[in-house]
Amino acid sequence: MKRIALWAVTVLMCLTALAQANQDPYYARRATLFDELPIGKKDIVMLGNSLTDGCEFNELLGNRHIKNRGIVGDIVQGLIDRIGPIIEGQPKKLFIMSGVNDISHDVSADSIARAMEKLIVMVKQGSPRTKIYLQSLLPFNNDVREWKLLKGRDHVVVEANILLEQVARRQGVTWINLYPLFADEQGRLRADLTNDGLHLMGKGYLIWRDAIRPYVK
Repeated sequence: MKRIALWAVTVLMCLTALAQANQDPYYARRATLFDELPIGKKDIVMLGNSLTDGCEFNELLGNRHIKNRGIVGDIVQGLIDRIGPIIEGQPKKLFIMSGVNDISHDVSADSIARAMEKLIVMVKQGSPRTKIYLQSLLPFNNDVREWKLLKGRDHVVVEANILLEQVARRQGVTWINLYPLFADEQGRLRADLTNDGLHLMGKGYLIWRDAIRPYVK
């Protein structure tokens, strides 16, 4: 029964990613653009969802080799589906953050961690010289704006981060715990860093930049 349940979750995630690519014009435009843009061995790739999509990391970090591969609404399975061109380019470094959209689709912390480990294994096998940095999920704040699909699911972020850190250790990749930098005393995304409870304002991206700067350099 457990194997059947795991198989069902995997199928659901794959179908969700496929539906997402087919139904969201922005997702399709950005994904197909990334298929055409080359990745090189000197490049540093930022891979993730809207939080990554919304930042100009190359400008913030003053590094022209940084390539943004974030797409609004993406899930971990979506990263798996579009990792091919990145692996083909054999980048120097890869920074990954994803999972909050999976949580909004009622995916468990355990399933998120398993999918992330699958992604990391794919990168390690296909591009063994790429240094991988797994970043924690950030908190959200439903008091700033209510995200109905995330209501009451703050604990899943915490649970997922615990499991993702274990994945990082197991796979020998660098773990970057951003969560404490963005959480208030109640474990919510700091209200001064967001205008919608989920995405970051400029000040938030400066905090992110400062946290990853040592790893980028």
